[in-house]
Amino acid sequence: MLRIGLTGGIGAGKSAVAARLAELGAVVIDADRLAREVVEPGTPGLAAIVEAFGADVLAADGSLDRPKLGKIVFADDAARARLNGITHPLIGALTAERAAAAPPDGIVVHDIPLIVEGGSGASFHLVVVVMATEEIRLRRLTELRGMPIEDARARIAAQATDEQRVAAADVLLDNSGALPQLRAAVDALWEDRLVPYASGIANGVAAEAAGAPVPADLERAAARLRNWLHRPDLRVEQAGPLELRAFLADADEVRSVGKALAGSGWILDGTRGSTARSADPGQPTRLVLAVAP
Repeated sequence: MLRIGLTGGIGAGKSAVAARLAELGAVVIDADRLAREVVEPGTPGLAAIVEAFGADVLAADGSLDRPKLGKIVFADDAARARLNGITHPLIGALTAERAAAAPPDGIVVHDIPLIVEGGSGASFHLVVVVMATEEIRLRRLTELRGMPIEDARARIAAQATDEQRVAAADVLLDNSGALPQLRAAVDALWEDRLVPYASGIANGVAAEAAGAPVPADLERAAARLRNWLHRPDLRVEQAGPLELRAFLADADEVRSVGKALAGSGWILDGTRGSTARSADPGQPTRLVLAVAP
């Protein structure tokens, strides 16, 4: 299963990309939607919130009064942490449930506004960032959503910068033009990279180098390896534009790490258990598992 993190600043057009990916066959999991689902009337989530904050956070119809709860938690770090302690596990469980329903060669898109701000990019095989200039985003927010210009500027300023998004992105989708252009870019990404990447993971087939692939980004690749293997101190170095080296304590650890790569996007070389190749056709990188000198 291929897991994609989809993000972008407010007004950039992330929802349009998510909608097109869903049309193409992706399982789209909208984090904001799940956050609303877990606190709907009658849910354990809403009951826990009422227990923690009192019945005053309910609207007249028994639903959660979000503005009222917002005033409480955004003015109090402890209250916000208490709310997150209730909702985050519920959202995580629902996310896992939706993802598990996808086929083995499926493409699961996690639509999350704050991937960059939350530093969660390493949890995904790829991070796709939708971009548009600030001028265009301001126009969309004011003209299409009716947002006051100062509110729009404040919302944009509160999020990650364009430079931070570019640094976190494996794929950048420019949505400064017309919608058909964006859809064409999403279609090309789907056919040329996402579908073969998902198939490679499901079938254990590494990508073949073709054309001029983008050199591996050491920081992002290393973060993903550490996250997948639950080894935050794993030493990873760049040995070439499309080659990484990960250093382990001994040969037994090399073998155990190699087996643990299943599903990570790295396909272990059956004839040489100390090497693996990526199933990502956009970055057909080689990984060498080496014993530290």
